[in-house]
Amino acid sequence: MGIYLRGKVWWVDYVYRGKRYRESTGTDNRKLAQRYYDKIKGEIAEGRLFRKLPGEKKTFREMMEKYLDEHVSKLKSRRAFTGYSKNLISFFGDYKVSEISPKLISEYKIKRLSDGIKPSSLNRELATMKKAFNLAMKEWEWVIENPAAKISLERENNKRDRWLTYEEEERLLKESPSDLKEIITLALNTGMRLGEILNLKWKGVDLFRKTITIFESKNNEKRTIPMNNIVFEMLKAKAKVRSINNDLVFSSNVGTLKDERNVRRKFELAVKRAGIEDFRFHDLRHTFATRLVQEGCDFYKVQRLLGHKTPLMTQRYAHHYPESLRDAVNILSKHVTNLSQSEGKEI
Repeated sequence: MGIYLRGKVWWVDYVYRGKRYRESTGTDNRKLAQRYYDKIKGEIAEGRLFRKLPGEKKTFREMMEKYLDEHVSKLKSRRAFTGYSKNLISFFGDYKVSEISPKLISEYKIKRLSDGIKPSSLNRELATMKKAFNLAMKEWEWVIENPAAKISLERENNKRDRWLTYEEEERLLKESPSDLKEIITLALNTGMRLGEILNLKWKGVDLFRKTITIFESKNNEKRTIPMNNIVFEMLKAKAKVRSINNDLVFSSNVGTLKDERNVRRKFELAVKRAGIEDFRFHDLRHTFATRLVQEGCDFYKVQRLLGHKTPLMTQRYAHHYPESLRDAVNILSKHVTNLSQSEGKEI
């Protein structure tokens, strides 16, 4: 607690009624800043200090609407954020932002878990709330602190390990209409997400260099994926009959973006007809990664192809790697040591 320099301006740091406050003194003069801090300490000691929260009249609903409008509306994942916000608003909506405490958020966690929500989904909702409060604190100056920052996340179970066998793949493709068959083939051979496939444009397809560039991924980072021969031949044939009215690789019958929900419904129907159990579209991406690892592809390459930010995200496929690890240690057997060289010698 005391004064500290942030940039060229001095700030004060103090605790009042159990809450920690950090605020600018508006001066670059250390002596003036110290006087300001001493004045605050004196007012606290005499019970004369009153800090009115800048956002005490703002509701949680207003905060989330501002967050969605200014920071989410242009994101590809806006539908997911809108869903998270809707659940949060149904519980916190009419509360003033200054009234929301870690205790209240804990009550929300208990309610959501009792409703049967998955820990991973709850964590996404809490992360959304935390982002909104960070903006309310740092940019809008509605609140002094972020109550969501003190909340621990739920432990997630990401152990789902479902991938498609080659026999299942054959059955699935057989039961899929031609447009879905192409989408499935692309997912199995590139690891692309459904949203990335449906938003893929011809400007991102380079048939000369045999690459696909995803300009807007889930992580908002550009990613380039090399084509194998299966994908190259498929896209080369598709390019010959491409529409001149739009740049989408996979468009609807009227030339617009395919509806993701409709594609998923078609996929689920094909899975059912093929007699495949417990298989989702996203598992095609897992299949891509699993097959690479089983064939000995190193984790760094798999990480790059999937667009994972950290190796930890790719580590889930490690148990598919045993035979490749065997190949690695067998490299040493190429250099045979004559054990008699050390005969009679102590170690």
